[in-house]
Amino acid sequence: MNWRERRCGGKRLGFEGNHPGFSATFSRRTLLAVSAAAMAVGEVARSTLAGESSEKSSRWPFSFCLNTATIMGQNLPLEREIEIAAKAGYQGVEPWLHKIEEYVKKGGSLEDLKKRIADLGLSVEGAIGFADWLNEDSARRAKGLETLKRDMDFVARIGGKRIAAPPVGATDAPMDLAKVAQRYREILELGRSMGVAPQLELWGKSKTLGRLGEVAYVITEAAHPDAGALLDVFHIYRGGSDFAGLRMFNGAAMHVFHVNDYPAQPPREKITDGDRVFPGDGVAPMTQILRDLHASGFCGALSLELFNRKFWEQDPLVVARTGLEKIQSVVAKAFG
Repeated sequence: MNWRERRCGGKRLGFEGNHPGFSATFSRRTLLAVSAAAMAVGEVARSTLAGESSEKSSRWPFSFCLNTATIMGQNLPLEREIEIAAKAGYQGVEPWLHKIEEYVKKGGSLEDLKKRIADLGLSVEGAIGFADWLNEDSARRAKGLETLKRDMDFVARIGGKRIAAPPVGATDAPMDLAKVAQRYREILELGRSMGVAPQLELWGKSKTLGRLGEVAYVITEAAHPDAGALLDVFHIYRGGSDFAGLRMFNGAAMHVFHVNDYPAQPPREKITDGDRVFPGDGVAPMTQILRDLHASGFCGALSLELFNRKFWEQDPLVVARTGLEKIQSVVAKAFG
């Protein structure tokens, strides 16, 4: 039984689909363990032993993942990004597809990379790509589907089972959500044939999938056992949804949640990805967000995704470690 099964009461929450809508319990014993873990945040973050990191991860209601955008500005090779995630103490990693493609073009073996990731004690919680699967132009959409198929193959070969499906090509004008649901179902079927589930990603700037209600409609109407949402603190705020809407989602059907924070200024309509800050360093209601996620049945990975240029100028390992400490601090505050 892996960390996810232990945390989720023994239930498998992978690609298999047909996930039960359960509510994971958070016992008094677990609460006490979380409080104790908060006192040892630095130790957890600096652990380089996969076994030790895995054991300590059981103290938390979620696992912790590094989205490599957080250290993207340092222009490191993919292998180094993955090593930093492990050394910093994360249990999972979310690589970007352009880095995987770059790795392959330089002659890297995806099978070797899969082994390296596993040897470091990491799981590939997801991957970030931008295939144009939703475009109204049929030719561009067909090309986008070919790109998505290739991306899914890459992800599967490094041991991943999920990929982001953002509304590329549908950001500037609203689309018929019934049509979006139909197209989402099509890529879910493609993903099922390849063993990689596309997670419908909310983009706050999108006029089609910029609000929680729009994402909820599409994943519901797609009516597919592998449908799920990839949500993000920044994007929920940027799109104008109330965080209370998280209570309407079935957390058991979500596997990754992007964590970050945002400052009070600039205002929501003008804020950009580059304004993101570490969890707890902004004004997002992190305690309520995390409690609502847990109450919904979510027990997956909190993935740190930042695009802050100030962090890109710093030592990437320091950034990764600090990020993990910040995530664990807000989780301990929410539950301890």
